Amino acid sequence: MKLRFSRFMGMSLAAFGLLVLAQERPVVLKGARVIPIEGPEIESGMVVLSQGRIVYVGPFSESQQPSNADVRDLTGKVIMPGMVDTHSHIGGPSGADRSSAIQPETRVWDSINVRSAQIPKARAGGITTVNVMPGSGHLLSGQTLYLKLRKGTTIDDLMIKTKEGLPAGGVKMANGTNSRRAAPFPGTRAKSAAMVRETFIKAQAFAKKRDKAIADGEPVPRDLAMESLLDVLEGRKIVHHHTHRHDDIVTVLRLAKEFNFRVVLHHVSEGSFVAEEIAAAKAPVSMIVLDSPGGKLEAKNFSLETGRILEEAGADVAFHTDDPITDSRLFLRSAALAVRYGMSRVKALEGLTLAGARMLDMQDEVGSLKAGKSADLVILSGDPLSVYTKVLETWIEGERVFDLEDPKDRLYAVGGFGASHDQGEGHVHEIGEGEGHQ
Repeated sequence: MKLRFSRFMGMSLAAFGLLVLAQERPVVLKGARVIPIEGPEIESGMVVLSQGRIVYVGPFSESQQPSNADVRDLTGKVIMPGMVDTHSHIGGPSGADRSSAIQPETRVWDSINVRSAQIPKARAGGITTVNVMPGSGHLLSGQTLYLKLRKGTTIDDLMIKTKEGLPAGGVKMANGTNSRRAAPFPGTRAKSAAMVRETFIKAQAFAKKRDKAIADGEPVPRDLAMESLLDVLEGRKIVHHHTHRHDDIVTVLRLAKEFNFRVVLHHVSEGSFVAEEIAAAKAPVSMIVLDSPGGKLEAKNFSLETGRILEEAGADVAFHTDDPITDSRLFLRSAALAVRYGMSRVKALEGLTLAGARMLDMQDEVGSLKAGKSADLVILSGDPLSVYTKVLETWIEGERVFDLEDPKDRLYAVGGFGASHDQGEGHVHEIGEGEGHQ
């Protein structure tokens, strides 16, 4: 399967919405152990931020320190890139409804509550970039949205945009038990795959109609659902595909090859059973790591060794929270558990950062500490894989968006009265009141 990942989807800095004015003076962070992800760790390093970008990462250097900079000594601390969560439901998003099993026309950004307490909680966990998805109760539940967790009051303040000014995101699909139910939903796994095939064939026919209209100089027909599917078939959007069982995983790979679409496999509870097939298809994997799988029969063979097995097979592996399945504040734990069960430290830390960035086509902008990239970083009290480590600060585009010393931020980090102010009514989205997540 040819993935054809683009280089950051051509996102321009202007369209990306950088809030460079928030950082009026350069910032120098020195003395900390720096984990750049791309390159070896630096025991006593220096990171310089200016105008929302990283301008230097390396050993301490007087020549790299701007004369007008705010300088902070972080000796004893650790700096790593802002983390990338490839699969989250923060902000209470909802996509498709009960009317049909495939609804590519729905856009999750029409339903995200940017004032949700889940967003500052994600910042408290060191997450800076996130793929917000509708649920998995449908074969196709809608279009996802990539966000920078900036401080803002509307979805436009957080939205990442392409150079064309369009919201950046993918498409959410699912198979297995979640999407199986009474008509108009499929009742079997075979019917699920058949419905997906039929839908993509319709989209291919629509593409021919569109191309003919263009060739004849006639108005191009509009169809929101078909247009979204063509974004998938023509490589502009990635399919983020919920799948657990080994046979369901292979079905996704088969469909992706048949219709030549890019796919990221999400969850893969039985990914260890088909690791070689996943690696051979060059399909990236976004894993969820749980203390206990629970609640879903098709996740009964979940294994904490899956990260190691997929890494050894040669697959690209990232982690996700599926928040609220795993709390965003505990994202570091995912890598720590994977390492405990045999995954390498290097690949596990990459799985929190750069691997996830690749799965969102954002590897040129986020996911590592490198000159020219967005100034997104996390300051930690200790090693990222230690259970005792705390997120002290989170920075996005050169602006500090979380500070554990700030009482308001600390409330979201440690909990207490008011920390979940908007979550009393139940924020699980769409069908089944609890169906459609992991």
